[in-house]
Amino acid sequence: MSVSFKTHEYLSHDGVAHGFFGRQGGVSQNQYESLNVGAGSDDASDNIQANRALVAGALGTSVGCLMSLSQIHSADVLIIDAPFTDPISGALPQADGFVTKTTGLAISALSADCGPVLFSDPEAKVIGACHAGWKGALSGVTTETIRAMETIGASRENIRAVLGPCISQPNYEVGHEFRDSFVAEDETYDRFFRLNTESDKPHFDLKRFILARLHDEGLTRIDALPDCTYGQPDDYFSYRYNTHQDVKGYGRNISAIILTE
Repeated sequence: MSVSFKTHEYLSHDGVAHGFFGRQGGVSQNQYESLNVGAGSDDASDNIQANRALVAGALGTSVGCLMSLSQIHSADVLIIDAPFTDPISGALPQADGFVTKTTGLAISALSADCGPVLFSDPEAKVIGACHAGWKGALSGVTTETIRAMETIGASRENIRAVLGPCISQPNYEVGHEFRDSFVAEDETYDRFFRLNTESDKPHFDLKRFILARLHDEGLTRIDALPDCTYGQPDDYFSYRYNTHQDVKGYGRNISAIILTE
C-alpha cells in the first residue's frame, strides 16, 4: 500500500523530504477513511498507527521518528533533537509548532481545516512545522516558529515556508464578533474578511492571513497550496464539512518534513 501526497518546490531541495498528505491511501474506515493520523479521533488506535507508519515510510523514516504534538491552538513552539513519547500510547507535549536540526526526525502538523505550515532553511539545515488555526495564527505561532528556527542556527533571509491544505474563504463563515476580535488586534486585519450578503456574515480568509503573517516576518519565499479541505471532502478531512453534514467525528490530515542527511 502506498500513500499519495503533494510537495512544493520551495521545500524540495537536497537533504530534505516533505509531504502534504490528504485522506487517501490508508487503512481506516467510515468517516475516518482512509489515511487518518489523528490520535485525538475515535478511530481505532491500530489504524492510526498503521496510517502513521505509511506516512513515515513515504518520508523514508520509521513511525517512531514521526513526531506529532498535542495541538492546543497556541503560539507555543518546541525545539526537539530526539523522538519523544509514542504518539498513540503516551502523552504528547502540548504545543502547536516545533523545529529541529536533527537528521531522520520527521516533524508534522495535523489539521482538519486549520493551516499546516512547513518551514526549511536549506543552508543551515533547520526545519520547522506548525499548526496555525485562527487562534494560533492570530497569537503568532508562525512568528514563534521562525524565532525558534533562528535559535538553532537558521537565518530569516534563507527560510522558506509553505502553507498546506486548509479551509478557503468561501467556506469559512464566521460571526461578527470573530471579525471584531481580529480588528481589535489590528484595524488592517479587516481586509481578511468579506461579507456574505445572503447571510450577512463575514467570511474569513485564513490562507491569506497566514501568508501575510509570514510576509510581515520578512520571509520572501512563501507560498500556499490552493487546496481547500472543506471544498475537497474526498481528498481531505474537514471538521467543518463533517459538522455541516451531521457526521460525528473527523480524521486529521498530516503535513510533515524531515532532514534526510
